[in-house]
Amino acid sequence: MKRWLLVVALCGAALAQKPQIVIGTGGVGGVYFYYGTAVAEILNKAGVVQAQAMQSGGSMENLMLLRDRTDPARSLYYCGTVLPDAALLAFQGEERFQGKPAPVRILFTMYPNYFHVVTTEDSGIRVLQDLKGKRVSTEVAGGIIEYEARVLMSAAIPGFDPKLHFGKWERVRVAEAAQMLSEGNLDAFFWSGGLPTGSILELSGSLARKGKRLFLVPLPPQSTPVQVLQRRFPGVVDTGVISKSVYNTRYDTPTLTFWNLFVCPASLPEEVAYGMVKAVLENLPALHAAVAPARDTTLENAVRSRGGKVPYHEGAVRYFREKGVWR
Repeated sequence: MKRWLLVVALCGAALAQKPQIVIGTGGVGGVYFYYGTAVAEILNKAGVVQAQAMQSGGSMENLMLLRDRTDPARSLYYCGTVLPDAALLAFQGEERFQGKPAPVRILFTMYPNYFHVVTTEDSGIRVLQDLKGKRVSTEVAGGIIEYEARVLMSAAIPGFDPKLHFGKWERVRVAEAAQMLSEGNLDAFFWSGGLPTGSILELSGSLARKGKRLFLVPLPPQSTPVQVLQRRFPGVVDTGVISKSVYNTRYDTPTLTFWNLFVCPASLPEEVAYGMVKAVLENLPALHAAVAPARDTTLENAVRSRGGKVPYHEGAVRYFREKGVWR
């Protein structure tokens, strides 16, 4: 009996010592939230860590949590889903990370985000300059989407100030922005997410039921705002197209793309990082079934950010070398 109790106690101690992983995601209605939740489920089933996903303000907040809340002494590590330009700002100690960089490392590259400037066909908004005097949301305050929106708008309107140039400036999450636009309380909003983003898909349906149609403001590759943002983040920002079939828009929409990253702190033990990457990439059917944009999470795509300035974690590199995709 005593021996059995000892075995139970030892098993309990081993379980208690399992690293705790908190995955910062985004707001409900965005892909990050569902992607992070699916990853947490995979990690827990694999038994490599104790993982939980948490709703957050997105990339910038996730990187701050990674920097400020990670506690190796307690075996507690904050990981997260982030945009690559946000990761670069954090790694280099710029903007909100001035003077205190985040020790961010990439575990794997996830899927591409597509930049959305969402409005309706009857709004009269066709280019970024048409947002002047309109009711516009730039997503959550201090987030990377707001930062990107400011760069784009400043390139479109010299001396741009959202307080002056927008008729009303909102800073709400995508689900709330979509609802406000549907109800006629907002003219447009900025968003960056996978295809399709659930809240925008629902918005397209609700508009159609009212006899209206969703319109996405085009951001052509040769346009000044796009080129300015690409120069700001060389090698990180690309261009792509949102097909008209995604949200039932009338036209295909040229726009910006960013390959999302799943990141962790540099202090995450190598064996743990290795186990996490192995668990996710060897359970891709479950991830793909849970989140539509995750179809682009593949072994080959997982290493596509290796040429950038933000380094991969040593544990992840070890796994990729074993699989023959890290060259």
